[in-house]
Amino acid sequence: MSAPNDVPAEHVSVAIVGGGPTGITAATLLAQYGVDTLVLDRWPQVYPQPRAVHLDDEVYRILARLGIAEDFAAISRPARGLRLVDRNLVVLTEFRRDTAVTQNGFPAASMFDQPELEDLLRRNLARFPQARFRGDVEVLGVTETAAAGPLHLRIRDRMTNLESVISADYVLGCDGANSTVRGAIGASMRNLKFDQRWLVVDITSAADLQQWDGVHQVCDRQRAGTYMRIGPTRYRWEFALLDHESVDDYATLAALRPLIAPWTRHVTDADLRVLRAAEYTFRAQIADRWRRGNIFLLGDAAHLPPPFIGQGMGAGLRDAMNLAWKIAAVQRRDLASSVLDSYQAERRPHARAMITLALNVGRAMTFGGRLGAAARAVVLPRLHLAPGLRAKITDSQTPPLRSSTLVQRTPTTRRIAGRLCPNVDLGNGCRLDDALGTGFGVITTVDLTPSQHDIVAARGARTVHAAAGSELAHWLSRHHVKAAVIRPDRTVMIAGRNLTTLCRAVPLFRVDQVADVSPRTGPAHYE
Repeated sequence: MSAPNDVPAEHVSVAIVGGGPTGITAATLLAQYGVDTLVLDRWPQVYPQPRAVHLDDEVYRILARLGIAEDFAAISRPARGLRLVDRNLVVLTEFRRDTAVTQNGFPAASMFDQPELEDLLRRNLARFPQARFRGDVEVLGVTETAAAGPLHLRIRDRMTNLESVISADYVLGCDGANSTVRGAIGASMRNLKFDQRWLVVDITSAADLQQWDGVHQVCDRQRAGTYMRIGPTRYRWEFALLDHESVDDYATLAALRPLIAPWTRHVTDADLRVLRAAEYTFRAQIADRWRRGNIFLLGDAAHLPPPFIGQGMGAGLRDAMNLAWKIAAVQRRDLASSVLDSYQAERRPHARAMITLALNVGRAMTFGGRLGAAARAVVLPRLHLAPGLRAKITDSQTPPLRSSTLVQRTPTTRRIAGRLCPNVDLGNGCRLDDALGTGFGVITTVDLTPSQHDIVAARGARTVHAAAGSELAHWLSRHHVKAAVIRPDRTVMIAGRNLTTLCRAVPLFRVDQVADVSPRTGPAHYE
């Protein structure tokens, strides 16, 4: 395919369709590796209405990798966890999340306003000359040429209505639930049997509603609901719509008052301002495949969880973190293209697990009619006592990855390999992630020999020494290993006691680290 009027097609290494949080995160990560990236979006500006309002500590860690942790802290607030309550806000059970720093280096749960985060992400992307954003562009289709040839995107400028063609080595479909890219690769969404219409209401108030500063899930067979405080003056409610209802029935504050009364009885109408009331259909879906050749699906294009545990947007950022470094390494020929096969294999199980957890929370809120309501009254107050259930509800950590060339697990290292390493405070003004940079790393309690260090350095990796008695040393010791090889996405690739074997296992990964400003003059030491 050629461009109209025989004009050669514009070429880019990676074309990203969709400029939401997932697309911008992927573009930023690729730009950090010096990969030429173009983001295409239908709209020139950030979509002004809030959607996602929650992310966890693992996703916060990704934002730190992008370089915006401090900026995000200024626009977010820690949340205390989850309460299941009845229609009168009587607490049935509570799952607290620690608002202090976790092993990932950030609060366990944070609330935010999505347009503010998206604006922050886009401003941060502009710092990287390797990445470009182009709005007012509609992607009409994606086609493949001969094997190993470039991909072609047919686009239309929405301002001039002119069509043109862009060629790319890779295409990332970050274009949401109605993904054009998903259709281009012949993938389809598998429905996991959840489809509900909900009313989403955002209200600002200078008055403090004097509510517990976490998420309230209202468990009621007639009107399930959710309440959360997003910011100093912004609040979010979500309510299940009855069959005969629509958003038009709740167009005024007066109409909304009966729904929000349990939280706002002491607040006057003059102190409440409705920002918006919108209707959404909450679904549970996952794509049957996430890749064809060098075309990939990320975010809502690949998976749609119900919002009950706040993992929708975060799942897309996790996708980007998993995939970007692999594309960068393959594009530079440091790693074989076969590593890209690991993307769906590694990310799909976690996405499916989060969808299942969200479904179970949603069902606990609404199931069973009168019998279900009676069961909730008996079961939910004791739910937090169930062994392991509290951790499942409050901990959205990525499950351990299965064995592959990128995760080498053995019976003795299965509890460490395939999991995220802790992002500990190194005591010198930075955390482990800062010391590791954006490539592979080796964390060791034993000093490397000169030859071992040469092997690691020649492959583009860094070494972090964990001093005796340090938190990092304790982490390795608990797993009965002396060292671990850490992937660019902070997953433990391999761990063990034989340092020479581990050093030789470090893959070649010498991609440009244009955003990496930490010193590379030698191994870091954790005292």
